Amino acid sequence: MKVLVKWFEHLLQNSKKNSSKNLRDAQLQYLCTMIENTVAKKSNAVAIWLLIGVGMIIIQVLLGGITRLTGSGLSITEWKPILGAIPPMNEAAWQKAFEQYKQIGQFKHLNFEFTLSDFKFIYFWEWFHREWARLIALVFLIPFIYFLAKKMFRKEMVNPLIILFLLGATQGLIGWIMVASGLNDENLYVNHIRLAIHFMSALGLLVYTYWFAMLLLVPSTQLVVAPSLKKFTVGLLVLLVVQLVFGAFMAGLKAANFATTWPTINGEWIPSSMANDGLADFTHDPLAVHFIHRTLAYLMTALIIVWHLKAKKIVGGSLFAKLRSLPLLVVVLQVILGILTVLFANSKTALLWLGVAHQFTGMMFLLLMMTMVYLVRKK
Repeated sequence: MKVLVKWFEHLLQNSKKNSSKNLRDAQLQYLCTMIENTVAKKSNAVAIWLLIGVGMIIIQVLLGGITRLTGSGLSITEWKPILGAIPPMNEAAWQKAFEQYKQIGQFKHLNFEFTLSDFKFIYFWEWFHREWARLIALVFLIPFIYFLAKKMFRKEMVNPLIILFLLGATQGLIGWIMVASGLNDENLYVNHIRLAIHFMSALGLLVYTYWFAMLLLVPSTQLVVAPSLKKFTVGLLVLLVVQLVFGAFMAGLKAANFATTWPTINGEWIPSSMANDGLADFTHDPLAVHFIHRTLAYLMTALIIVWHLKAKKIVGGSLFAKLRSLPLLVVVLQVILGILTVLFANSKTALLWLGVAHQFTGMMFLLLMMTMVYLVRKK
């Protein structure tokens, strides 16, 4: 309505000055421009909201990494999505939380020397990790309601964005299922399979949000038609997903601590223990998982070099031309960080910083490859 009012005012102002035959065409062109600008402003606002969500999800995944590397994940033994937002506020509440932690195997067999002060440290990271998830929910929900009321969404985006919010809620539930796997007398840590599911679902939420932001921000003129490169890029993305799964297995099994050597794995190129348990080795044996993760890293690097050489030959798309060298640079950085993480796995401080950096670079590589998949089209 505001656009029509402005157009009408513009029409009145110019009708006295211009009585030519082209007046109607000029007014129509003005109206189209006004509508296009209004739509662009709405799309940019929604895109910025989505990108804020992308940034917050990245931080959430990194907080999850810090929580894991500091051994904080099992410190809160209850799941209270609403009431859990408030941490213990007095000494009695802290003692109660500490007593609950003392009932699980991680305290009995690993952290039995913990003081209340030690417990407060690990409690903070798990609480902050959960609190950030609550903040993400608010940042998604409140603007979503506002944009919906103001009709700032394209019609085809409403249902996918509702699905996005539901996926976020499901991610919280998956997180609790993962934590619950370690709340017993036997396990010292959470189940690594559940950890991988939690990690990959978070990355799924990340790329889902990022994809919709690209739909709003990247004009069709930036798309590049290269059918063969498109297939290659999708194949690399699939391989990257598999690599990320094994990265989660590495983290959950603490497989880096089983072989803090490079380039060999404890003096062997192929761990001899891999032949012991058959297929179970590929998901449960730390050395086997370690070997697979390294091998996939080498394979990914080689394939990215080939991809880079092919991408350099593609003409068109200024955005693609600017970004096509980044996958090679990022994958090399990621391999270096992976090697350093392994070499310093027995140093808690170094492992914390390197592990988080390795995780962050992995997410950047994933988003970069998603960008390439978006930009390169079959036709």
